[in-house]
Amino acid sequence: MYPTLRETLELTAEKYPERDAIVYPRRDQRWTYAEFDRKANRLANALADLGVEKGDRVSTMLYNGSEIVLTVFACAKLGAVFNPLNYRLPAGEVEYILNDAESRVLLYEDDTRDAVHGARDALDTVEEYIYIDDDVPDVAHDFYGLLDAASPERPDTVVEEDDVYAFIYTSGTTGRPKGVVHEHRDMVEHNLICVAEGGLRKNDVGLSALPLYHCAELHAALFPRIQVGATSVIHHEFDPAAVLQAIEEHDVSVMFAAPTAWNGMAHAAREVDADVSSLRLGMYGASPMPEEVLDACMEQFCDDYLQAYGMTEIGPCGVFQHPEEQIPKQGSAGVAALNHDLRVVEPDGAPDDEVDTGEIGEILIAGPCTMREYWNRPEATADSLREDGGTEWYYTGDLGYLDDDSFLWVVDRKDDMIISGGENIYPTEVEDVLFAHPDVVEAAVVGEDHEEWGQAVVAYVVGDTDAETLEAYVRDSDALADFKRPREYHFVEELPKNPSGKVQKFKLREE
Repeated sequence: MYPTLRETLELTAEKYPERDAIVYPRRDQRWTYAEFDRKANRLANALADLGVEKGDRVSTMLYNGSEIVLTVFACAKLGAVFNPLNYRLPAGEVEYILNDAESRVLLYEDDTRDAVHGARDALDTVEEYIYIDDDVPDVAHDFYGLLDAASPERPDTVVEEDDVYAFIYTSGTTGRPKGVVHEHRDMVEHNLICVAEGGLRKNDVGLSALPLYHCAELHAALFPRIQVGATSVIHHEFDPAAVLQAIEEHDVSVMFAAPTAWNGMAHAAREVDADVSSLRLGMYGASPMPEEVLDACMEQFCDDYLQAYGMTEIGPCGVFQHPEEQIPKQGSAGVAALNHDLRVVEPDGAPDDEVDTGEIGEILIAGPCTMREYWNRPEATADSLREDGGTEWYYTGDLGYLDDDSFLWVVDRKDDMIISGGENIYPTEVEDVLFAHPDVVEAAVVGEDHEEWGQAVVAYVVGDTDAETLEAYVRDSDALADFKRPREYHFVEELPKNPSGKVQKFKLREE
């Protein structure tokens, strides 16, 4: 019953009309659920007045704000397809995604204006542009003008559970992004799983500081909060000091961040005088929390952390590591989420080609939140989704193993495994040793072609140290065999990452 995102908001607004829904300090906005629902109706009707119909794609090039939140629910009201783009994309990539998605409408802002206008002449299907800031360009409509002029009544469009809710383009750890097609029912199922696994409460206050165009913040944090009637504070973009101050100002009790962001907050906490005692649960994903970062966060913030492992294609959360499991199972991804199943099989093997407990293979996940398909990519869809006994399994491309307690341990990306002198080397185990050095802030390890060994281990490091120091440190470590140690070190200002915080190693290899 009511398995669409439209009803997710409408039922919450009916139950808790006066509860704070959205707080957006940048524009001094504070909306109750009743106000939020009416504004979503207004934007939906404004889009309909511009010609948007059920199934049409509505794209955004927006930083975090009330505008992107309204847009996703306005689309849900109309049965239109929400398509959020990374606000850092250059014009060429904007052109690629919008043309691939066949988008009809694009919302953008001052900070993304150059990229949008640079792509505009090459966009094949975009008919209407909506601008959310002042000094609206001649080619665009004024967002707030449209909002004020439109009707607050609910659109009469019929939206079904198996209608498409969004095209979420993959963030690209391996190359060109693909459009992941999710349905309404997927997201409602995902909401309920996140609420149950995280123990989310209606009196919680959550902070969205990581990008809402990415499914981690949008699907695993914002949507579940709206499902239960919690409050969402929106920050335009992530800044560690501003986040700490916001926790104090708004009594934030739950928030999601990648481990790299938690690490930044832990460092900032030593300099920022902020009372963060309201925080009761820290959520994270993209990678396990390094032990040093977890210890620092527990010391600076709160005791309880919840890890989610997955990817855009499965919702994204398919595996959870709960607060009581953080220390005894530190480094693992956790156990299968509610209504989910896990298998580890021979790489590229059939779904029933499982490896033994403790053996490394490719991770497969099955669950109710899995994508319908990759948009316009039938071969990629067939390669990633395979059926066995009536169950559809998603091939993650990650390597890992299950221990005796059915906990999943992710070793590395299948494409990132290094084969040197005939030996398999998993970059994560090398990175963990490097990260333990006190002067290393971040490290990424890749394999580069080598005439004698096939591949050599090469490390990219962010930190105040040098190759000689790290070489001696690695040689003295008991945690790494000699054949696994890096043969080259490159010191960089930062590592290339996708929006969820995962390092884009293909860019390191290209460079």
